[in-house]
Formats: sequence, structure tokens, C-alpha cells
Amino acid sequence: MTEPPVPLDPSLAPPGTRQFRDAGGIPADRWHADQEGETLVPTHCCFCGVQCGMYLRVNARGKVFGVEPRNHDINRMRLCPKGINAYQQVNHPDRLTAPLMRRSRDEPFSKTSWDEALDFTAAEMQRIQAAYGNDAFGVLGGASLSSEKTYLVGKFARVALKTRHVDYNGRLCMVSAAGANKLAFGIDRAGNPFADILQTDCLLIAGSNVGECFPVMTQYVWGARDRGATLIVVDPRETAIARTADIHVALKPGTDSAFFNAVLHVVIREDLDDKSFVTRHATGWEDVRDTVGQYPPERAAEICGIPEQQIVQVARAFARAPRAMAWHARGIEHHSQGVENCLSVVNLCVATGNIGRPGAGYGTITGQGNGQGGREHGQKSDLLPGGRSINDPEHRRQICEIWGIDEAELPPAGTSMMEMVWQMQHREIRGLIGICNNPFVSLPNYEVVKDGYDTLEFHAQFDFFLSETAENAHVVFPVTTWAEDEGVMANAEARVIKHNKAQEPPPGVRTDTWVIRQLAQRLGAGDKFDFTGSRDVFEELRVASAGTVNDYYGITYERLEETGGIAWPCPSTDHPGTPRLFEDGRTYHPDGKIHLQAVEWRPPVDPYNDEYPMSLTTGRTVAHFLSGNQTRRLGGLVEQTPRPWIEIHPSHGFANGDPVRVVTRRGSAVFPALVTEAIRPDTFFVPYHWPFPTAANALTIDALDPRSKIPEYKVCACRIERAEHIDEVPAPPTAPGHEAYPAAQVSRTDPLPPTSPQGRGTAERS
Repeated sequence: MTEPPVPLDPSLAPPGTRQFRDAGGIPADRWHADQEGETLVPTHCCFCGVQCGMYLRVNARGKVFGVEPRNHDINRMRLCPKGINAYQQVNHPDRLTAPLMRRSRDEPFSKTSWDEALDFTAAEMQRIQAAYGNDAFGVLGGASLSSEKTYLVGKFARVALKTRHVDYNGRLCMVSAAGANKLAFGIDRAGNPFADILQTDCLLIAGSNVGECFPVMTQYVWGARDRGATLIVVDPRETAIARTADIHVALKPGTDSAFFNAVLHVVIREDLDDKSFVTRHATGWEDVRDTVGQYPPERAAEICGIPEQQIVQVARAFARAPRAMAWHARGIEHHSQGVENCLSVVNLCVATGNIGRPGAGYGTITGQGNGQGGREHGQKSDLLPGGRSINDPEHRRQICEIWGIDEAELPPAGTSMMEMVWQMQHREIRGLIGICNNPFVSLPNYEVVKDGYDTLEFHAQFDFFLSETAENAHVVFPVTTWAEDEGVMANAEARVIKHNKAQEPPPGVRTDTWVIRQLAQRLGAGDKFDFTGSRDVFEELRVASAGTVNDYYGITYERLEETGGIAWPCPSTDHPGTPRLFEDGRTYHPDGKIHLQAVEWRPPVDPYNDEYPMSLTTGRTVAHFLSGNQTRRLGGLVEQTPRPWIEIHPSHGFANGDPVRVVTRRGSAVFPALVTEAIRPDTFFVPYHWPFPTAANALTIDALDPRSKIPEYKVCACRIERAEHIDEVPAPPTAPGHEAYPAAQVSRTDPLPPTSPQGRGTAERS
């Protein structure tokens, strides 16, 4: 087939600023399968916030059997290892195909009918709420759900269950960035599209292992470098992206705001700030200037454990660049001062006038596929659809009118995901539904999480594989994968894209929408959930978001099919979307100003002492995703990265593969050593995709940021010890009558760390 050429000239306007789409986009109907009986279904990857375009290959029997990269303007024919393997989930032998139920955790699961599982669940909801009040039952959603389903999660909790307790696993991901963006700009999203990276002269990436966590985003970094842009990476580890940087700032975990305050100190001291921009567009500058005055490079260098001159070098490179951009991710957000860390980056961008221009701006890199859209429409404890505040009387009135309920019926704000676990421990929450999450692996302080869930009188999970959390439930509902339903997601740019249905679900499997509707009917609220599918839900979501900051009203399925994606806000069907914010110099605060916030550095919550003198930090690896419930079942990914390891500096005297016990105040685990010079001598790194006893989150602390309530995953005090044996990685749970998928088990028991080099100086396996 013949395709139009894909222009790569970075001077072209990014998507949306002229014709909304960059000229390289190819509508789906220009593609066709070249094998008889095969269909190519255009869709997007189910994993990270880049949301790469792909085609699912569907055979003549209507089954997904492969994948092809799609020439979408997000990814331009590129897919990462997870994207290439994602299709294997759809018809995987581990799929759940019948509801599982037991009336007590002392009993084994047995397969049951949908009616029995739904009736039992509804009866338990009614029993618990009748005995202990509506707020005794909670709902936890997920940021890998489509926006239609996240909308339903919030509505179901508040309208059918009438509980205040609803939150989602994006609480573990983006909420610090969201809090900072709302405080500074009055809007919660990245300010620039990925395409703007191609036009920058200086790119600062803080706390983001782009090469492994968002691999396809790397093309934008390389595009900027090809134009001569300076690359600055702030990360305790010399990750793949850090190895290529002009400046790598290997600061001590938990010291980010001290570093960025010091950088801004130098900018001001050397008269490199954009005084005119700040005067015209910002408030709070005097407080910020006075605060950063207390962070000279020599003080911050001591706090951060880096050379003083490096702070000066970063300040000059960023401030002298005609156009500079900063992007950050979980590395600076997973902290007890995560919001403040993000604000310190905002302060630097604003002080240098790098806001609202091509190649000049500020962005947050979303972790989950719908990490952006997943918090916009009501499953977050303090938000209603359209990003409305549940504490705002006018916002409450608007949503109650749309939902057809009395304002007195709408519950107040609930608590965060980790706080809900503590409430489970104290029997304030006695029943729970979990949808698209796996807290037994993803939440910190595993023993506390397990105790909280064990204390529940009733627990149900929605999933398409039996996760470690679902294995502990009373009811498990088998639901569809992303390839068996349609819906929208918003990627890290806030570009809304559409996932398309590629095959019918297996017999016995239902959509999340269908299950929620069935439960609502049994709770007497069926008239409020009269949806036949995702399209009906999206039409209500459009109306519910109209006129808000998070305005989706102008976005339709048909427009998404035609354009390949539309960045919100998009208030009307003739609006092109808003890929770049603040071009007119105005923010979404009533006064139109950027509200700068002074930030004082605070040490991490977990104190260092002689018993716990070192830092443990955690993160992702290229072959796996989040709790690993999906990727730990795919043979190619397990073979690439079969188990967790501990990255450790050679100065500690371990050899590659030696058993190393990591001990924190929460517990201990033994991992094989991956000896590398690419990490600070006072810091250790363990990836978190595996369950107990090899769970990094059995060790992390459940301290929370007081504003965002995000856990402090990225730093806790620890020590290391020599051990005799490495902890064995458990096989993923399987339904009754199923055996673990053999293709994903062969490498899992390999005692050595992965063979692929993780950084400079990594010892190779023989």
C-alpha cells in the first residue's frame, strides 16, 4: 500500500495549532489488511500515558492474534516491548471467564452464575450499609479504565451506593502533579503537547526514566537533541536517558525541592530571570524570591549530595536557553512533599518566562494509560465530573441536576486510597468493590494493606486476570480487556483518543459497564444507569463536563475517529481542541495569573539513623507495568525481566547475583544484586512489579503528602545485609482448575538479575 510521506520538520505546528492534526496523520480507513480474512482494527496501547497508536490483527474467526504499529502522530510506527506484547492478553489462557465466589475466605473459590454473584454482592452491600451506614461501603477504581468507566465508577458510588468513599489508583500516580497544576495554573494537565519538545533549546527531565517507562516518548527527546537542544536529567540513577544527558544531576532521593530552589536562586542572583514575564503574568513572586534566597548552591549541594557547580550549570543552561521545557514524573511526585516538588519546577519555568510557547513550557508525564482522563470525571474522592470540586455548592448543584438527584443525596468528599485502607483496618469501611487495581502489589507497606483487606466483611473485584488482590476477595467479576470494548482515554498531553473494539469477549465475560448497571439495578438505582454501552455513557459525560475547565463537550467519537485525537478543553464540535495552554498569557484562575507558591524543603518522613542509614527508591522497568498482573503473564516480557533485583553500587562489595537483604522499618526481602556504577553509593533501587515476598512495596512507607495524599514511594530509610538465599518470585494467581501459563514460568525462577544492561558499569552475566 502507498502512504503519504510523514513530515518530520520540527518547524511544523504541533497538532491542533493549525489544522489540529499534524500532516503526518493517516486516517484509519486508508489502511487495509493484506492477508485474506484478516482485519486491522485501529486502536491504542493499553499501557502507559503515551497511548501509542496500534492496529490489532483480527483473524477470520474474529480473534485478536497479533499487532502492528500504527502511523499515528503520537508514536509514528513505534511500539515498546509492552505494546508489542499487549495483544497476547486478549486470548490468554489465564483469562477469567466465569464469576468466582465464596461466602468466606476460609472457603476456596468456585465458579458461579452471574445472577448469583451479582445478587450476593448487592445483598452484602445492602446488609453492610443497613447495619453501619452508607459510608461503610467503599469503591476503588483505576486509571487504566476508559473515561466512560471512570465516570461510571464515581456516579455508581455516589448515586447507587450513596457513599462518600470512592477513590482510584491514580492516587498513587499523578495527584501531586495535579495538585501543583491546580494551585499554580487553575487547571490540571500538561501545558504543552509532546510535539513542542521538538522545538525546545533546553529540555529538563526530572524524576522520569523515560527510556524504560515511556520508551516511545524518547523519539521527542532525540528530536530535540538532533536540533542541538541541551538535555538535563535529574535522577538518583543514571538511567538510559540520563546516560545521554549533557547534565545528569544524581541527587539524593527526597531532596528535589532543595535542588530546584537552589537553581532558581542562581537564576535570580545572576539576573537571568524574566522580570517582565513574571510582573505581567504571576502573583506570589516576592515570597518565592525570598524563600529561594535561603537556598544558595552551597547549602543545596550539601542537602542533595551533588557538586555545587552542577546547580550553577543547570541554572545557566535552562535560563539562557531561548526556549526551555521541563517535564517530570513520579520521581519527584512520590514524596511526602510531592506537590511542593512539582511547584518548585513550576517556579523555575515561570521565573524564566518558559510558559505557553512552542518549545517553552511545562509538562507532567502520565504513568497509566488514562492517568490524565482517569481523574477528570469523578472517581477521585474530591472531584465530580468535569473536574468540579465536590465541596463547591454550585458544582454540586450542577451535577445533581444532570444526574437527576436531590442535592442532599450527594455525599461529601471521601478519603484517599491509602486512607481508605487505614479505615478498613479500623472497621470504618467494612465492604469494598475494587475495579482495575491491585493494591496488594501497588500500595506501600504491604502488611498494613493485607490487614486492611483481611478485615473487610465483604470484598469484590473486577478484573480479567486473577490478581493478588482479587485472590483475597469474596467475589471476582470477569470483565473485558481494552480490546473487547470501546472508549476514550486522555494521554499525557491531555489528548483524548479512542480505543476501538477488536473482538467479542469470551463467553461468560461482561463489560465493566454492564456489571455496574446490573448492580445499580439491584440497588434500586437502575434508572440512573440506563446505558447500553460506552457510547451512551460518553454522551452523558460530554454533557456533564460542558462549561468546566475539563470540557469534553465538543469531543465526539466521530471526531476522534477522524482526527486521531483532540486535546481538551474543547467546548464545541467546531472547536479544534487546546493542545497548548496559556498561549494568550492567561491561566484558568479568575485573575488569569499564575499563582506562584513558595516552597520550603523538608526531609523525608522516614528518618535515617545508624540502623537505617541508606535510601531505598523504587520504580518501573521496561518490560513490566504497574503491579505486573498483566505483564507477568506474557512469556516474552517475563523472559526479558523475570524477577526484581536490587541495583547496588560496587563500593558495597557485592558481586552480580549475590543475595542482598534489604531491611526497612516495615520488613525485609532478599533480591539478587545488580552491581552498577549507575546509582549513588548511598541509594538502592528495586523495581516494584512483583508481589510479596518479592514486593518492593513490602518495604516502602505509607507516609502521605498532606495535600495530594500520594505515598512516599521514592524514598525510605534502609540498610542492606548479606543473605544466603534469594526470595522466590511467586507465580501469578490463577482461577480454580487453571494452571500457571507455562510460557511465563520458565524464566521466573532464574536467580540472577536481568541480562539487559541497566546502566553504566553493570556487570554482565556469563
